[in-house]
Order: sequence, then structure tokens, then C-alpha cells
Amino acid sequence: MRTLILGFAAGAAWLQTQASLPSQAGTLLWVIAGVGFIASLALRHYAHWRCVVTLAAGVGLGFYWAAWLAQAAMAPQLALADEGQDIVVTGTVASLPYRFEQGVRFNFAVEKAVGAKVPPLIALSWYAGFRDEVTNEVGDVQPGERWRLTVRLQRPHGNANPMGFDYEAWLLEQGVRATGYVRPQPRADTPNVRLAAFVPGFGNVVEASRAALRARILRSLEDRQYAGVIVALVVGDQRAIPQSDWQVFNRTGVSHLISISGLHITMIAGLFAMGAGALWRRSFFTDRQLPLRLPAQKVAALAGALAAFLYVLLAGFGVPAQRTLYMLLVVALALWLERITSIGHILCLALGVVVLLDPWAVLWPGFWLSFGAVATMLYATAGRTTAPMPLQAGRWRRLRAAVALGAHTQYVVTVGLVPLTMLLFSQVSLVSPVANALAIPIISLVVTPLSLAGSLLPAPLSDGLLLLAHAIVQMLAQVLEWLGARRFAIWTAPAPPWWSFCWALFGTGWLLAPRGWPHRWAGMLGWLPLLTALPSSPPPGHMWITAFDVGQGMAVFVETHGHRLLYDTGPAYSLDSDGASRVIVPYLRARGIAKLDGVIISHSDLDHAGGAVSLLENVQVGWLASSLFDGHPAVEARRELHKPYLHCMAGQSWTWEGVHFAMLHPLPASHMDIALKPNARSCTVKITAGKHSILLAGDIEAAQEAQLLARSAEGELAADVLLAPHHGSGTSSTQAFLNAVHPTLAIFQVGHRNRYKHPKAQVYARYGELGIARLRTDVEGAVVLEFGEGIAVTRYRDMHPRYWYY
Repeated sequence: MRTLILGFAAGAAWLQTQASLPSQAGTLLWVIAGVGFIASLALRHYAHWRCVVTLAAGVGLGFYWAAWLAQAAMAPQLALADEGQDIVVTGTVASLPYRFEQGVRFNFAVEKAVGAKVPPLIALSWYAGFRDEVTNEVGDVQPGERWRLTVRLQRPHGNANPMGFDYEAWLLEQGVRATGYVRPQPRADTPNVRLAAFVPGFGNVVEASRAALRARILRSLEDRQYAGVIVALVVGDQRAIPQSDWQVFNRTGVSHLISISGLHITMIAGLFAMGAGALWRRSFFTDRQLPLRLPAQKVAALAGALAAFLYVLLAGFGVPAQRTLYMLLVVALALWLERITSIGHILCLALGVVVLLDPWAVLWPGFWLSFGAVATMLYATAGRTTAPMPLQAGRWRRLRAAVALGAHTQYVVTVGLVPLTMLLFSQVSLVSPVANALAIPIISLVVTPLSLAGSLLPAPLSDGLLLLAHAIVQMLAQVLEWLGARRFAIWTAPAPPWWSFCWALFGTGWLLAPRGWPHRWAGMLGWLPLLTALPSSPPPGHMWITAFDVGQGMAVFVETHGHRLLYDTGPAYSLDSDGASRVIVPYLRARGIAKLDGVIISHSDLDHAGGAVSLLENVQVGWLASSLFDGHPAVEARRELHKPYLHCMAGQSWTWEGVHFAMLHPLPASHMDIALKPNARSCTVKITAGKHSILLAGDIEAAQEAQLLARSAEGELAADVLLAPHHGSGTSSTQAFLNAVHPTLAIFQVGHRNRYKHPKAQVYARYGELGIARLRTDVEGAVVLEFGEGIAVTRYRDMHPRYWYY
């Protein structure tokens, strides 16, 4: 059975690497199941061959089961012709709404659509200020309500970057097949209106309960800094926790505790099981003799399983919560059937159920960390004997034994997950053992029970409990901030290749081997290639250029043999999210790059400078050059740290390992001309490696292009690659400018279906008429150029094809 389940999980994971789905997945699923069953019977006397056949059958079943579910999930889709059109939909609010500064986001279960065929579940944003005359409300939606809304939708689309978050895969897993927004000015005959205050249904009851608990917590902890943490522990909604707090939690390795984790679920299930078992053994203090009718052990198992199920519902049924629930259910079922099984079988059954119900779970770090942690503890403890604690042992001796067991478990998990953590995050927290030793008992045994009790008990008792829980979290956070601020808090290195990861796994297994195993310490040698790897770089005289897919904005990463430069920092998406925090910083971390030698911010528009502050807070930067105005947050941050800052000015130049950088625009006098628009002062850089060059033109427009033509020597503007000025707007890319640059390739960094309609059709056609190859980041994803003897071009969506990409 375990062999079949492991093969099933491997097959489901294999499917998630495919560029397209196989046809006839349902038929092949039954064929493989039948053939595997017959072969297993035929080979029942040949154990080794039967194991091989069982594994192969499991892989096939997992692959085609996942394919069958994927085909069903992707079947409902929005027609391309209906993207961006006004559509009237009626349905219910199907998720816990997330309110932010600009409005509210929620999932919407569509019951009826007028004007188009709409998928049954869509994700909507209703922005603040979008009021309607009937209700005079600003997106005041609650779970379970039925609304009629006028919306504009598009097919799922996300940024596609190396080492980046796959938003399209996440939407597929959630069952969301279209995203969009509520129209601010619907037609007079179809206003946005609430049709029912609540529509009965199991899912609606769950989400409404979560919303009620969240609202109660936020009322009691109004304007409190860590109210979002309490909400996350009670209902699993982490969206109110700011990025600054997540940075602390990640650096100290305790982020797994800031949610309804498996540890919390087990603790709650255990408390309910103990309570129910104690009451049942005492027949609820009556003379009914209940244990004679049903053993207290079975009642405790049932109560624990029910408590775990309810708590997991509050968590939104996340993967770590699912894994724990299924394991507890298997244990409870084994107790009821009086068939106590091994922890290995329990882990495999939980794995099988998770992958069976959600084959996309294998795409996310939480899946691998959850099962990896339990598997590591199983490996480090299974079959190992310890001296039993004598019945007459004193309280302090038992306490010391419990502390020693907890410390050993923490050591095993911390050490065992080092290779996997480096593979997934390219960093490992060195202060994690200390932080977790402090945070696990405080969060699991004190804060979580207080938070749950405060959410359920009546006022004013509830307010006191919630305030106490918040005070404890606040004190804990101060300690974590101190730990996370240490320079040695984390160790970073590039994401390892497969051979380095496997060698580190072997070393970890050696290190955690049973006592008496020879030279266990030598297992740490397996970590050396993993932890000491250096970031890759081009040879001297060559350069690599990465044009990120950051949506409607610019961000270009330039690498020479020994230096690295970033041109623009991407757009601001919201108050706490931008191109740097979502795309650039994760990419640099995965590459093991902790420092940039220089950053150029072309000008102050938010689609170019929106990620500047996030970048400066998370990455060491040697110098910053820009045309930003005095008082800009990025400029002030540099000056407060007494770090180099200068204005971009034509005539500046430097050379790194044979690669020449030349600033062509703006002129020094432009920084004093307050009448100029920011676009007119865009820093324009030409980078030359050997015989090939690229021109980064920012948002210059026709007037600045004419100025460059007038003051540049013949051939000075010529470049093989051009980053299209102003994203291909109608005010840039004049015929004369394109003739002077004479590129063979142009890159348009634009957002999918952006509101500016960049690149403009006539401008895009102009490039094509001149024989210039054109690449769009909204279509190709990130574009990587390798400048050497020639120019090698890599498109992320081509090199990383997935069946869910449209």
C-alpha cells in the first residue's frame, strides 16, 4: 500500500511539470488500474517484481488522476472575446473578504450571468469609491450574501518569472477560472445590489462563521499591532499581517506557527480528546456507567477528530491543516476499528488523501515541509529505544525528560529540513532553534488557547482574553525582532542543483542516524556544497540581462562577471506589495545574491520606482543613481544611511570586467527644470559587451528622442536590443529614433491587458515593419539575454511551459 501511495504522489507531481494535458485521461486511468491489479495478482509470489509493478501502477494512476482532475478544473473558462466586457453576474460571496486600503477582494460563486458564459467561481476586487445609488455602500460584502454585480473579467494571468510565485497555478488549485473587478458605474437598469443577506449552504455557514470570529477579534483589538496574528491563529486568515512582520517571522524561522498549523490542530484535538475521555470515564458524573457501553478511548478519539475537523474548517482547509487532519482521522479510525497501525502507514495514508483530493498541493513549499518534517521525525525516532520512565519518577524528572524530548525533536526537525529549506527558499535561519524553542510553547500552549477562548466566550471576558493573548504576542515579537536583527540570523546561498541537494540529503541522513553509527558528525560534510555555493556569473567581457515580468512597469537586472546592477524596481501593486518584494527580491535570494553594486531608478513614476524602498530595505545596494526629486522616500532612505546617491547625467560612464556603461540622458540642467515631466528626465543607459549592446530608454518620449538624435554622434545610439521607450506608448518610438538605434530585438515590459493599452497597436506595428523582433513580457514572461559572441534569448514561459498557461 505504501509503495502504491508513494508512486501515486510521484505521478501527480510529474503531471505538474507537463506543458499540456494528455488526452483520454479518464480512460487511461481505468486501464492502468485494471492492468496494475491483474499484474499484482499474477506476481503475488514474486515480491520484488510485485513492488516494481505496484510503484509503476501508482505513478500511472497518480499522473492520470491528476490529469483528469486538471481537465475538469480547466473546462469552465471565459471566452477571449468576453474579456474586458461588462457582464452582469448574480451569485454569492464565497470566501472571507479581504479589506485593504483601496477596497475589498473576495471570491464569488456565480449562479447566473447575463451577456457571457462565466466560470462558476471568480475572484473579484471592489475598489473603494465605487459606490452605487441603491445601497450607498463601498463594497460592503459579507460571506454568504447574494449580490447582483456588473463586472469586467479576464482569464487567469500572473507574472511569470524564474523562482517566482505561480499565481496562475494557485488560482487553478482554488478553482478560480476568471478574475476581475466590480464596475464603478454600472448601467442604470442593472445596479450593484445585495439581493439576499444570507444564502444557506455549508460553505457559506463556514465562511460566515469565520467572518464573525474575525470581526469580533478586530473589534476587541482595534488598532493593535498584532491583531492580524491573532486572526491568523483563530481563522487562518494571514492577509492582515504586514510584510515587515513576515520578514521577522521568516528570518527567525517561526512563520509556520503564525497560522492554524498542524501543531496547533494536534494540541486542540488532544485537549478535546482528554476532556471528552475524562468526562466519559466518569459518565459525566452520573451513574450511567457509560464506559461499559462504549470505551472512553473511542469517545476521546471521536471528540479529538471532530475538534480537529472544525478547527481545520476555520483554517480554510490549508495543506498543513489537511495533512494533520487526515493523520488524526486515520488514528481515530484505527482506534475505532481496533487496528492500531504504525506512524509510517499513517503518514502515507495522509499523503495519499491529500494528493487524491488536491494534486496541485505538490506545487507549494508547505506540502513538502509538512510531510518532510514528519518523515524526518519518523526516520530519527523509529526503531530507537529509550529507557522507560519509572512510575515512581518525580515530577521534576518527568519534566526534564519532556524538555529533553522536545529539544531533541526540535533538533531533528531543524537539521532534517536544512536541505529542503535551502532548495525551496535559498536560506536557512540560524536562530530558528532558539526562536522555535521559545515560540512553540508560547504560541501553541498559551496564545492559541487564549485566542480561541476569547473568540468564543461572551464579553467582557472575551476582550480580556484577547488583550492578554495580544500582549503575549507583542512581547514575543520583540524578542523575535531582536533575534532576527542579528547579522548571523540567516544563511543564504543559491538554490542548489539536484546533485547538491541529494548529497545534502545523504549527509542529513548520516547525521541523524541512530546512536552508535560511526562518525555521525561527518554527515555535515554533505552540506558543504549546499551552503558554500556561490552565485553564477557570466565570463569576463560577457553580460546577462534579465527583463522581469513585473506587470505594467520596468525592472531589468544586469550582470557582468563581478558586478550586478538593477535598472528600475518595478511598480507598486498596493501599499505593502510591489515589484521588488514580489519579484526582484525573491529572484535575488534564490540566486544567492545579497548585494547589488548599483541601482538606477530612471524616474519617479510608480511603475518604475514603486519597489525602490522595498529593495533598499531587503538588499544591500552599493550606490543609487536616479532622477528622483529630493524628498522621495528612496532618496531619503539613502541619505539617512549615508550611502552614495547621485543624479543620472549624460556623460557618466564606467566599465565593469570589459562591459561598458554609458549614461546618455538626461542633461545635468534638466534636474533644475521643475517644468519637466518625470518621463523627460528618464535615465537612459547604453550597455556594451564586446560587439553587442542594449539601450535602456526608460520612459523618454518623442521630444527626448529628438534631443538624443541631435546631440549623439553617428552610431552612438545604435544597439542590438532596445528596451522599448515608455512601454511602447504612442508618444515614443518615433521612426527616426528607431532608425538610429536600429535594433534587431525590442523588449516591451508591459502588464497583461493594462489600462494604457501598451504597446499601442501602431507603435508595435512600426517595430514589425522595420524587421525588429518583438518580445512582450506579458506574453513571454521574463526574458533573459546572454551577451557573448552572440545574443542568446530565453523566454521564461517557453523554457518553463505548464499546462495551465494560456
